[in-house]
Amino acid sequence: MATSEIALSGTSRLLLQKKKDISSSSPRLYNSFIRQRSVKFNAKSSDGQKCFRLAQIACSVAPSQTQTPAPAPAPSTTTIAPDGSKRECFGVFCLTYDLKEEEEPKSWKKLIKIAVSGAAGMISNHLLFKIASGEVFGPDQPVSLNLLGSERSFGALEGVAMELEDSLYPLLREVSIGVDPYDVFRDAEWALLIGAKPRGPGMERADLLDINGKIFAEQGKALNAVASPNVKVLVVGNPCNTNALICLKNAPNIPPKNFHALTRLDENRAKCQLALKAGVFYDNVSNMTIWGNHSTTQVPDFVNAKIHGKPVTELITDTKWLEEEFTEIVQKRGGVLIKKWGRSSAASTAVSIVDAVKSLITPTPEGDWFSSGVYTTENPYGIADDLIFSMPCRSKGDGDYELVPDVIINDYLRERIKKSEDELLAEKRCVAHLIGEGIGYCDLPGDTTLPGEQ
Repeated sequence: MATSEIALSGTSRLLLQKKKDISSSSPRLYNSFIRQRSVKFNAKSSDGQKCFRLAQIACSVAPSQTQTPAPAPAPSTTTIAPDGSKRECFGVFCLTYDLKEEEEPKSWKKLIKIAVSGAAGMISNHLLFKIASGEVFGPDQPVSLNLLGSERSFGALEGVAMELEDSLYPLLREVSIGVDPYDVFRDAEWALLIGAKPRGPGMERADLLDINGKIFAEQGKALNAVASPNVKVLVVGNPCNTNALICLKNAPNIPPKNFHALTRLDENRAKCQLALKAGVFYDNVSNMTIWGNHSTTQVPDFVNAKIHGKPVTELITDTKWLEEEFTEIVQKRGGVLIKKWGRSSAASTAVSIVDAVKSLITPTPEGDWFSSGVYTTENPYGIADDLIFSMPCRSKGDGDYELVPDVIINDYLRERIKKSEDELLAEKRCVAHLIGEGIGYCDLPGDTTLPGEQ
């Protein structure tokens, strides 16, 4: 039986929603499951007028019937746009079919909602499929993806949703697309904020802070208004530390501890370089910290890092390489990649986002830690309060974390950490008007732009 509806709505939404959970133990999990799907698109007609359409696919459980598709409807179902013009829904979203009662789900967890901004971009193009496959939140965790784009990228956003649909991920229960964060962030339990304006020719870092700061101020307000009160927020868009602070300051109802700036890619790069130098595989490198800002003032910490459980300095005795070349290699790795690849990192950034999320939902191995840009207030390292600063963290796997108290901060580290701290304090002054602290004044200590901001 075909079912269709007419919708006049400003929200662009592609919704794949389960009617009941699916048993992860079902032998027919990947080719038959109970779900309800609906799709709502915000499109434009040839005359430039917006149109909206909604088509629905509904499922029911038949106790004693075989699984038999209902008769196929016409290729499309007509809906009416606000301007009176007719539009078509996508064929599969106009179908209704029945499933056997024994296929009723039994053991999946409760659906979680994940909002992703910049969802039509290259990083998201790698990340979304990892989330949908279960690689991030687990093989028994159904997910809802709420994807935020812009008016300009909306066609590409529809394309992303279509590819997710075609991939037939059983764990992917809902997908929504839109351009309004107040719609897309509703009830989100995780917010992965990737979208940001890249730095254009002749643009000063202060200009970039102001332009992107306004984006993250608005997104912070939206999260504060409509997201889950315990939403976990990971800011990827650069300059990510200060963008995360702006977002935090505009979301007073969300715990400050829930905000993170992505420095995991820097940590991964640092582990790789230490492994190469020591002649080991990188999974033997642990306790790697990135201190400070996601900029060229970042401090890859070889002092506390370990290889095979031993201090790095016992296996790599070339102090000059550690203090000079190692740090520079990590800081400039993105620039080298751009020269080789012709574009900034996307796949490895997506992997590092996965790593960052998994570090919060998986218990940290005993004695180890991970890096994340987090809120500094009451930190044990003497770093100024009220910043987002990358520091060593541990998690019990509940989405929360604690700072690692027992780390060595020698004179070498202290001097460089202070430089990154000063930079973040200057960035904070620059965006004072966006965090409720008066008029912004920019006195940035030099340009420490990372290649990915270009």
